[in-house]
Amino acid sequence: MHNVSMLKKPALGSVNIARLLYLLVCEFAGTGIALHAGGVEKVWVGLAIGLIIAGFFILVESLMKQFTIRGFSNATVGLLIGMFCAWLLSRVGVFSLIEIIFNDSLENLDTIILGLNVALYSSLGFLGAVLSLRSVGDDFSLLIPYVRFHRESTPGPPLLLDIYVITDSRLFSVLKAGFIEGNLVIPRFVLEELHTMANSPSSSRRASGIRGLETLENLQSNDSFRISIYDSDGSSDADTHDARLMHTCKLLSARLLTTDENLTKAARLQGVIVLNINYLNQALKPKIAVGERIRLPLVRTGKDEHQAVGYLPDGAMIVVNNAVNKISTTQDVTVISTLETDAGMMVFAELFE
Repeated sequence: MHNVSMLKKPALGSVNIARLLYLLVCEFAGTGIALHAGGVEKVWVGLAIGLIIAGFFILVESLMKQFTIRGFSNATVGLLIGMFCAWLLSRVGVFSLIEIIFNDSLENLDTIILGLNVALYSSLGFLGAVLSLRSVGDDFSLLIPYVRFHRESTPGPPLLLDIYVITDSRLFSVLKAGFIEGNLVIPRFVLEELHTMANSPSSSRRASGIRGLETLENLQSNDSFRISIYDSDGSSDADTHDARLMHTCKLLSARLLTTDENLTKAARLQGVIVLNINYLNQALKPKIAVGERIRLPLVRTGKDEHQAVGYLPDGAMIVVNNAVNKISTTQDVTVISTLETDAGMMVFAELFE
């Protein structure tokens, strides 16, 4: 679990500290070896070699910033599979047959056989690792039939939250109700944008940012939820915010939780599973049919003098004819017609007889 106040700090700081410590270790190691092997006058050689080694591995680490633990484990499994296939091929007698056929005609045959072994193992290992990285989790069930590995934490693929849904006041209630399951993932660039919103000079934007941070604090304080921060900045700094979200979803095999309609459509076109809270809200609205009987509290007069008005729990307004004398009571009414307007659905009813 992470503290939201701590999450506002850039992850780059901790990474740079680790790089600096690694660089110092390499420099001390190079200096010690140089002093032991060549004396004080060779210290600069040790410092240079240590710097080169540290710089090389720091460069490799920076190039692998999109490579996750999940990707590493998948690549390891694929590498082992490829090496096993290479071992099987080398044991079926192919190289022995080459050795028998060309034993008298080729010089340095042992060197050639060694080179072929290295090429076979490295090629099949590479192919296995790449194919594993391109595969999804369920593909591995083909290797071990009827066996699947489950997380010990919340079931289902993770849920990636975007800036729109974090600032939505309905998020905590929907997640707390238990209709949506999965570990919650927040990209670092989304959290930084939320922090920027909370410090915005615009009052409405600042209120949205503060509400989003408070929602994350409420989620974090609840033991039913697990929040993790994904430190990747997306595929490229030049990408749009939505493109970076979809890239992160594909990278983590995560579902996207949002309230943005355009993002929902774009993500589904790219094969990303999207959960839109607005769709859930629409699905939960009661469907009112003509002839249906409804128990309704009448709260005020309508546009016409004989009408009374009541409201359903979702805010839908029902106008009841000839019920003005029933205001401040709860009555059974029968729906006689419905009208769809820009403000929502209007329902007309009469007192039930």
